[in-house]
Amino acid sequence: MQAVAVYARVSTQRQAQANTPEQQLERLRAYVQAQGWDLPLEHVFRDDGYSGATLRRPGLDRLRDAATSARFDRILITAPDRLARNYVHQVLLVEELQRHGAEVEFLDRPMSQDPHDQLLLQIRGAVAEYERTLINERMRRGRLRKLRAGTLLPWTQPPYGYRLDPDRPRDPAGVRLDEAEAAVVRDLFAWYGDEGATLLGLRKRLQQLGIPSSQGHRTWSSAALHGLLTNPTYTGQVFANRMRTVPARTRGSALRPVGRNGSSQRRTDPTEWIAVARVPALVDQTQFDRVQERLAYNRSMAGRNNGVQAYLLRGLVSCGHCRRACGGRHLRPEYDYYVCPSKTQGRALVAQERCRARPIPARQLEDLVWRDLCEVLRHPPMIAGAMERARGAPGCHRSCQPVAPLCNVVGPRSGSSAIG
Repeated sequence: MQAVAVYARVSTQRQAQANTPEQQLERLRAYVQAQGWDLPLEHVFRDDGYSGATLRRPGLDRLRDAATSARFDRILITAPDRLARNYVHQVLLVEELQRHGAEVEFLDRPMSQDPHDQLLLQIRGAVAEYERTLINERMRRGRLRKLRAGTLLPWTQPPYGYRLDPDRPRDPAGVRLDEAEAAVVRDLFAWYGDEGATLLGLRKRLQQLGIPSSQGHRTWSSAALHGLLTNPTYTGQVFANRMRTVPARTRGSALRPVGRNGSSQRRTDPTEWIAVARVPALVDQTQFDRVQERLAYNRSMAGRNNGVQAYLLRGLVSCGHCRRACGGRHLRPEYDYYVCPSKTQGRALVAQERCRARPIPARQLEDLVWRDLCEVLRHPPMIAGAMERARGAPGCHRSCQPVAPLCNVVGPRSGSSAIG
């Protein structure tokens, strides 16, 4: 009896709601039944609303993981573009599944190992990739025309303090104020720009007033407040193309992945911004500029930019308990530590989440890591092994995993930390 699995995918939520995954699965089940094979429920894999241009799909990940251990004899898919739109991805996935002993079969385009069939698969994959690129380019240019004409909002979720017309969520004419939130925004600009409050002071004040964050959390994050205070929409002008997605280059902690989903946001040059529409203003331009000047000054004077004290492992030490990045801290006389950020934040904000790790003596930890590093450099095979761990399992085609810790430091008095 053959071990059979099936996979179905649609690229948009609209398609998913139209039951196209169910239609694919119905065809696949009918084919399996006609062949007299069994199809257990756990051998059915699907992705609803995921683009075929990416390999980051939960259903596909489960299929690939199961194929490594379940030893499927056959994996059925309706068409190659349901597996992937990109021809390179198609070849990569088919080869990986075949390497685990599974024959990949497409109902619409049955393929064999015949060179003509393989050439046809390549041509169809290239055409599917071309169609996807063409559709994306048409959508991008159409969206750009609407933005420049002022008929399309650049966001689906409005900034804190604004509401959208539920019947016209992308129409700039439907933007209105949420008076309660708008009052909070005006207060934040006044507290920071006129009264000299810090971001931490704003967080404490908002928590004391019982004002939840824009995401509904009990406390605001410094990043959320910074984003609010730098958003030019509050001056009454909506801009598009303010941010762009770029591959992530750094990680917030050695124990966490690089960026969010492998990407991060970067602010574009203001000359590239597109003025879309006018909306009700909450602050005037003078007050907004004053806040920007103070933010820039505070950023230049931030402790993380202080180079007076040298820390060999700056940005590389992570707390072994809460996994957050530790910062260097100098205490007189000449005591240096790597400290979990929960120790240096206001107690009122972290009372429920204070980490139990103790500060780590910096010089002892740096000496230990330096000795380990010198030992590794004397043995090149150890470097190759570390690189393999950093990339994940050998032969893995998925996105790289976080770099494995070089060592864990657990002392009887220093708590727990990791170096990545």
